[in-house]
Amino acid sequence: MKIAKSIALAMTLLFGVSVLAQSKKDQKIMDDAQKAKQTLLNAQPGLEDFFEDSAGYALFPNVGKGGFIIGGASGNGVVYEDGTAVGMADLKKLNVGLQAGGQAIIEVIFFETDVDLERFKGGEFQFAAETSAVALKSGVAFNAKYKDGVAVFALPKAGLMADASVGGQKFGYKAF
Repeated sequence: MKIAKSIALAMTLLFGVSVLAQSKKDQKIMDDAQKAKQTLLNAQPGLEDFFEDSAGYALFPNVGKGGFIIGGASGNGVVYEDGTAVGMADLKKLNVGLQAGGQAIIEVIFFETDVDLERFKGGEFQFAAETSAVALKSGVAFNAKYKDGVAVFALPKAGLMADASVGGQKFGYKAF
């Protein structure tokens, strides 16, 4: 495992992240993820500790949410381990309940330990129905804590929707 990480890191340093991308679509998502990370840090500098100290994170730069009674969300993102991109992820959510509108958000899921990250990568991860993301606003990241090995943050990009939950999201993972 450490050898694979070292090889991936060396390739990234020598050739850039684009060598690891599997397709133009993946490269676009990776570029968007880098921009989204900077947007998150500009909006909430307190997230720097999460980016530096977590075992890894999944960053979804463009999650679309929408619905009227029946709603859903979907997005594609990049999974990082110790700051290095190691694969691609997707999220999907379908729910029924009181909701209306549409919204585009940046969502980031931080994994506290290697075990939590491996659970995500192994396909054994989904949020409980009542789980919510911490909506980023002034000072909130300083007080945020991990719960069950994860911390989730969301930053609205556009739109308005009366639903801030991430519960019921299911994830897919594809390693490079």
